[in-house]
Amino acid sequence: MASITLDYAPKPIGFHLDAGVGRAFDIMASAERDVTPMRFLKQAYIDVKPASWKGVELDFGKFVTFASAEVIETQNNWNYSRSLLFSWCTPNYHFGMQVKAPFGTHFNFGAQWVAGWNNIVTGATYRTVGLTGAWTVSKLTWTNAYYGGPDENTLDRGMRYLWDSVLLLNANAKTSLYLNSDYLQDTPRLVPTYRIYGLAGAAKYQLASKLAISPRLEWMNDPSGRVTGAPQKMKEATLTGTYALASRLSLWLEFRNDWSNQSFFNRGSQLGNSRTQPTLLLGMVALLRPGK
Repeated sequence: MASITLDYAPKPIGFHLDAGVGRAFDIMASAERDVTPMRFLKQAYIDVKPASWKGVELDFGKFVTFASAEVIETQNNWNYSRSLLFSWCTPNYHFGMQVKAPFGTHFNFGAQWVAGWNNIVTGATYRTVGLTGAWTVSKLTWTNAYYGGPDENTLDRGMRYLWDSVLLLNANAKTSLYLNSDYLQDTPRLVPTYRIYGLAGAAKYQLASKLAISPRLEWMNDPSGRVTGAPQKMKEATLTGTYALASRLSLWLEFRNDWSNQSFFNRGSQLGNSRTQPTLLLGMVALLRPGK
């Protein structure tokens, strides 16, 4: 994945653009990658924030979802690989309008009117509503996101609902922890209702100025198999080490093991013949930006 970001702060009108290429962009736009050139844009929106609105901001365009404890860019996550909840439960992006407003000093509220998720033109009826909130006090932040509306990417367009909750604790300068829960329900008109839900927890410990270690544990249940492709309960354990080679160049070493109560993973030349999948990876992230 290679991307570039352009941002102009609203005074009172601004814009934000994230453009790029690579496998990550193909995955994000997999629902309609051959339909629109917007697949090369992770975000592209106009934001309006006049001083007289007292902190209220209005955005229109394509923007990443508020749900999930993780984000698309590796350098902004604690682990190199994405969680099960990020991969199977939460959206990547939305297209439409959102408004964000502060309420007092501890709470921020948001409302969205979008074309479902992970789609811009395919079946878009712009009937999905998103409600977001972030409550911050001292070292604790609690965020919640709700999305409800028709599944625009299917022919029967049943109603789909998602609730995502993240509790983040910055215990001290070296230690942070989060707990993430997700519940997704889809009620298609032609097939039975299905649900998927799970829980993830992770921590980040700064062992030295350049070295950090991040364990993550997860459990997820897809009882119908409509989301993952097989009725199963999945677990994963991940341990990630990050070393800062330079101020904007980092080296990542990670070991991860996934489990399922079904033979779901591929081993050798056979498909779906294993209940476990160990992964060892080495990654590098370079971040370039103007200024110091």
